[in-house]
Formats: sequence, C-alpha cells, structure tokens
Amino acid sequence: MNPAHGGEKTVFRARFSSITDTDICAAMARLGEPDHNEALSVDARQELDLRIGCAFTRFQTKYFQGKYGNLDSSLISFGPCQTPTLGFCVERHDKIQSFKPETYWVLQAKVNVDKDRSLLLDWDRVRVFDREIAQMFLNMTKLEKEAQVEATSRKEKAKQRPLALNTVEMLRVASSSLGMGPQHAMQTAERLYTQGYISYPRTETTHYPENFDLKGPLRQQANHPYWADTVKRLLAEGINRPRKGHDAGDHPPITPMRSATEAELGGEAWRLYEYITRHFIATVSYDCKYLQSTIAFRIGSEHFTCTGKTVISPGFTEIMPWQSVPLEESLPTCQRGDTFPVSEIKMLEKQTSPPDYLTEAELITLMEKHGIGTDASIPVHINNICQRNYVTVESGRRLKPTNLGIVLVHGYYKIDAELVLPTIRSAVEKQLNLIAQGKADYRQVLGHTLDVFKRKFHYFVDSIAGMDELMEVSFSPLAATGKPLSRCGKCHRFMKYIQAKPSRLHCSHCDETYTLPQNGTIKLYKELRCPLDDFELVLWSSGSRGKSYPLCPYCSNHPPFRDMKKGMGCNECTHPTCQHSLSMLGIGQCVGCEGGVLVLDPTSGPKWKVACNKCNVVAHCFENAYRVRVSADTCSTCEAALLAVDFNKAKSPLPGDETQHTGCVFCDPIFQELVELKHAASCHPMHRGGPGRRQGRGRARGRRPPGKPNARRPKDKMSALAAYFV
Repeated sequence: MNPAHGGEKTVFRARFSSITDTDICAAMARLGEPDHNEALSVDARQELDLRIGCAFTRFQTKYFQGKYGNLDSSLISFGPCQTPTLGFCVERHDKIQSFKPETYWVLQAKVNVDKDRSLLLDWDRVRVFDREIAQMFLNMTKLEKEAQVEATSRKEKAKQRPLALNTVEMLRVASSSLGMGPQHAMQTAERLYTQGYISYPRTETTHYPENFDLKGPLRQQANHPYWADTVKRLLAEGINRPRKGHDAGDHPPITPMRSATEAELGGEAWRLYEYITRHFIATVSYDCKYLQSTIAFRIGSEHFTCTGKTVISPGFTEIMPWQSVPLEESLPTCQRGDTFPVSEIKMLEKQTSPPDYLTEAELITLMEKHGIGTDASIPVHINNICQRNYVTVESGRRLKPTNLGIVLVHGYYKIDAELVLPTIRSAVEKQLNLIAQGKADYRQVLGHTLDVFKRKFHYFVDSIAGMDELMEVSFSPLAATGKPLSRCGKCHRFMKYIQAKPSRLHCSHCDETYTLPQNGTIKLYKELRCPLDDFELVLWSSGSRGKSYPLCPYCSNHPPFRDMKKGMGCNECTHPTCQHSLSMLGIGQCVGCEGGVLVLDPTSGPKWKVACNKCNVVAHCFENAYRVRVSADTCSTCEAALLAVDFNKAKSPLPGDETQHTGCVFCDPIFQELVELKHAASCHPMHRGGPGRRQGRGRARGRRPPGKPNARRPKDKMSALAAYFV
C-alpha cells in the first residue's frame, strides 16, 4: 500500500473463502477494514490459554517428574480446552468400569406367511427384567396357534438430505468413516484448499447464502467419471435448494471448487475430497422417499409388530449410497382380522452391555455441544491428549485413557472439579464471543478470567497432595525405577537411568534428577569424569550412522559457562583444557549451518566421524584408522584445526605405504579423498540445521568464538564438501 498521508488508513483485509481467480479478484475489489473486536477476542483467547496452560503445566511437570519414574510422558500438561477434552474420555472410562450388567428377557415370535416365507415379530413390551414374569408371558402365548392382525398402516416418509458441510461434521466423518484422525484430516483439507480444490475448510456455517452460486461448483463436476450422470441430471432437471442450516457469519460451507481425480490427488487426499464432493452434490439433491409399512399382531393377550420399508425415490442416497434406506423384506398385503399361523414363540435371555470407549467422532460432538474449542482447534486438542500419552487410539478410532490420563482427571476432580468440567471453559468462550461482537470489554474479561484461574492455581498448588496420593498408587517413585548407570559427583553413588519419557538420571541419595537429551540411546562413557564436578560422563547417540557425543549430567542441567545453554553436551562446552570439550575436539565451522562447529567424535573409531554440534551434519572419515587426534596447529588456508591420523600398515590408504599423516580435513588433498559428508540420522529438532555454503573457520579455544572467516576461498575439495547442500 502507498504511504499514508494525513492520517489515512492503509491496512485493509481481503475476505475470500476459496483460492480461485474469481474469488480472489472479487475480494481485492471489496477490501474492508479489519475487525478490531475480532482481533481482541483472538488476543484474549491466546493470552488466557498461554498463561493458564504454562502455569499449571510447568508446576505439574516439575512436581511429578521429580517424584515418579514411569509416567512415560515428557510433559504433564494442562490446558483450559485440552483438559476437559481428556475429561470426556475418562468420564466414559469410569462409566465402563462401574457398569454392572443386568439380565433381561424378551419374547420372540415367528409367523408363517406362506410355505417358504416367515416373518419375525418384535414384542411391544420390548423386554422385562424379571424372569418369572417373562415366563408368565411366554406361557400365556405359547399355546396360541394363530397370530391375528390388529392393524395395518402404510405411510410415505422422507429421509432428509444432509445440511451443508462444516468443519466439525467433516472431522466427524473423516474419523468414523474414513479412518483419519482429526488432526490429519484437518491438515489434508488445508492442503486441498491451498491447491484450490475446495473452499476454506475452517467454518462453523451450514447454510449457503442466498446469492451463493451453487451451479458453478456443480458444473465443475459434470464430466467426472464417478458422478457425471447424477450431476448432469441435476443440472437438467433443476437443483434443489440446500436445507437452511446455521449461519455463523464466518465462511460458506466446505464446497468443492474444481474437479479432481484419484490419480491427481492420490491416497487420503482423494478420499477426503471425494466425500466433500459427494456431500455437496447430496445437499442440492432431493430427499430420499420411502414407504414404511407396519403390521400389528396379537398373539393371545400380547402384542407384536413387524415393519418393512420400500424405497420410492432414492434421492440424495444415489450419490451417498451408505446413507440409503436398508433393503427389507416386503410385508404381505393383509387387513385387520386376518390370521397367520404361529410357527414359533420363544423366550431369549440377554444382558445389558456397557458403553464403549468414545470414538473421535463422538468426542468431537461432545466438544462442540459443550463449547470446548473452536472448529479449528478441536483437532489440535484431541491430538494433544494422544501425543501426551493421556489416551491411546484403539481399533475403530476409539480413545482409551491411559493410567496417567485417568489419574490426572481423578486428581482434578479431587482438588477442583471445575478444572476438568466443560462448564467454566464454555462460559469463557461465551465471553470471548461477546468481545468479538463488541458486547464485552476486552480488559474486563481478560482480567476477571485471569484472576479466577490465579486463585484456582494457588489452591491447586496448596492441594497437590490430593493428586499425589493417586499418583503414588499408580506409579513408581524415581528411587525404585530404572537401572544403575553412572556415579553422582556429589555422593559418588550410582545414579539410576530412567528410560521412560522423559529419559533422565536420578540420584536417590541426593534426591536430585538430571534431564538427558531425548530420542537417542544413553550409555556410560568409559567411566571418565567431568573435571568440573566429578560426575561420570555418559554418551548420547542417535545411531551408528548418526552423531554421538559425551555429556556431563550436571553441566548439562547447570551450565558452568556463560555461553553454554541448558541441555548442551561436551561438544559445546568451552572448558579450555578438558579433553572432551569443544576447545580440544573442535575442528572448524560447519559447512551446513550458522554458528555450528564440526567436532571430532572420539568414540566413533574405527569408522570415524566428525559431527556438527548444532545441526545434523556428519562427515564420515578415515575408515580403518586406529587413532585420530585433533592437533594444536591450524590450517594456514582456512584456520581449521589439523587432524593427526594413524593407520595400520596393512590398511593404510596413504601414498607410499605411509601410516601417519597430519592435515586439514577441508584443504589437504590426501584427506579430501577420505571424507564423506552426510546428514546425521537424527530427526530431533535440536539437531536440525539449514543448508548453506560456508568457508572454513578456526578451531574454538576457551570462550573465544570459532575463528575468523578467511578472505581466501578454500580449495577445490572444500567446495565439493559444501556443494552437497546446493
């Protein structure tokens, strides 16, 4: 936009719901001012969720991970929406556990229509819970030889076409019918939207505006191999106006914007697109019409009925066959007073069954009903409780709470039930909606809600013993968990290594816990000790082809130098004389990231490696060398530290049967043939680095940053190493 003159407004908002030329051009032609109230509502929701979630999550995580070793969760989180979501799952679990089956009895009668055909009749009393009473009814009817027709009825009924598709319904169907988790379904829908196949997939609206062009998207599907005939017939006969749904005032319902084939989209994207398209065609189709016939029978003093359905017009079920009226055996033509011979009457014993665990689709329905989350955040909350190991996804996409999830919810109920019940969050959502409508003051709502949760937090902290009592029953204390691994530098007793997430070391004598790097293996490092605190070092590794480095448990949790951060290993420690530090093993600046230094891995022989201490770059080098050391000398060309390499005479790749050579890994022509640059086999974010081409830099000494860039470009093989990233 041009710079403002005289206080003119230069910020505008383009509103569009699909990425098509028509919609984009129309939006740019009708630019409007951003809605200040909506922005305030979003700001309030973000601040509330962040401040409340961080306070409770930090306290819970530090308290319980410092006491129990087998929680198997890297984060004991709380969220104003996430926790009520978990509450729904645990509530269903509790109903299942407390369910006591009851035995009941039903009468089942069968009458003969002709020689080869019979009808099964349903008892009007449905069931009774007293066996003697059921037996009495059976005795009253089993001697009867005929069933008399009491009444007949034939009524035409209609099965309504679906409402236009919104986000919540799309997520429900994706989970229940397509087997896609809500988070994955949402990501797939967003990808279809950005590619221009569907309209904006985050909407609460199920009502098309009166001026919405329904025929345009329908014409796009007129030549599709799967539903072309249905679409052409609708266009020729005239479409049916969609049912009037809910207008939330955000975006139109989810609509296919252009045609696509399975070969074009592939996999799950096609399955979701196919459903969205079929649903849209169904909304402009006609209702399914069928004829329902009912015959009421009397056998002795008991009444029975039989029902049948016959389809008159399939309507929208032609495009959505899974919604079709089930085919049933047609009933015989009869009238009041007719009789049919009874072939069998028997009493069946059955039992009531407990409810099943909540499916994702049922959970989405509950969240929508109680106002937990928005159409966009519902899949995020469900995904969170799965990732945090509070629930597991079983067959049929049913959510079964874990021991940790159950204990947490029961603990909230014990301390403050409002932390897990949906009522308080629903009330907050209503206030946030009032802010968006300009009917509530942003600061008042924010201040009042924060004050309420501040009081709840302090009460929760004071009452945490109530939840801790439940934890003690279900989980083992740190002292009784794990296996001895390395010695503590304070008491010199063995600390126990706890592999369950988050992996950590615990000294039961000092009652101290030390976190370790995740997503790798931990083992003792040659029983060597840190010169600063006398803790035994451990070795972290991401695999044989990945990177590995030693670390001191105490230094990693309590950085000894100002330029070190928590969680660092010895390959980032700037101790000036320690044999394991960056100062002694650093070679030169990484060719793949800013600020990283390539460090020799002294444990990697005979398949030696040099790895970046910031990103996931690994240089495999000097295979079969029996010793590799970092020299105190530096390269005159790139200022990288020189490496001194010793080979066995039988396997030496050096010219002239030499077994020793000292040179620069970047510039030395002999070493250039012995270095292979690869990314480490590690997917942890702390090891990811962006590609880039850099010159070699000097080795780190003490707290001095690694070298200075050389004005001269390194020689040919340096370019060959860096060219891997280009």
